[in-house]
Amino acid sequence: MKKVESKEQLLRELEMIKKWEDDQSGVWFWDRIGRLPFKILDKITPSFIHKKMGNLLDEIGGYIQSGGRYLISKERLFSRIQDHTGQNVEKLSDIRSIPIKPLDEVTAELIGQRKKLAAFQGATTGIGGMFTLALDIPAILAISLKTLQEIAIIYGYDPDEKSERIFIVKCLQFSSADIVGKRAILNGLSEYNRQSDSSGEMMSQLQGWREVVYTYRDSFGWKKLFQMVPVAGLIFGAISNRSMIRDLSETGSMLYRKRRIIERLEEMD
Repeated sequence: MKKVESKEQLLRELEMIKKWEDDQSGVWFWDRIGRLPFKILDKITPSFIHKKMGNLLDEIGGYIQSGGRYLISKERLFSRIQDHTGQNVEKLSDIRSIPIKPLDEVTAELIGQRKKLAAFQGATTGIGGMFTLALDIPAILAISLKTLQEIAIIYGYDPDEKSERIFIVKCLQFSSADIVGKRAILNGLSEYNRQSDSSGEMMSQLQGWREVVYTYRDSFGWKKLFQMVPVAGLIFGAISNRSMIRDLSETGSMLYRKRRIIERLEEMD
């Protein structure tokens, strides 16, 4: 069995995560105008695509309540972690004794695979331009939620629990928020472990989840604008979807690493 990190090592890792959080305060120019293309698209996009966008509300709501079709097999990930670390993993609690670094390595391998999948999916649905864009929207949402769930399991958290699904939606929100939104989300998640023990506090995390979906939808903005062009949308679809999953995966891995490190430090104290 590999030795769990020292307190000093964990504190260094935590400092790196805090630096990453501080770096998120920089907002790229395009993020500021990300909503503008959708104001244009609202006027020229067929109603069936508008309906698909509207369905995101129901999809996210259903995911928070039950997980639905997005819940994945833990056993498959347990096997992957076990193969990578050499430690027996039969349940989530077994992951708590595994050092952070090998979990990071498993996560990095998973993210690489999901980025390739997202790129392939974006290219496939981008070839038809505006009309196949309607297929791309729920598909990229599915990849996003499943990727975040897999990251949660790798770090020892259970997406079958409603509180964890709320945390995953907050990660989704964080990855597409502006500077003010990112800071507010980080503040709200800072005490998440303790909050999730209280049903009242957990339910308060549901507030504004509709805004999460609107923000997520609008973040497509300029990224999806060029995907509406037939054939050329193949290239733009692959690039934009890969970029979205890359950013989302980075957010999920950083925030889940932070939770695991803080819990481990609390256990040491």
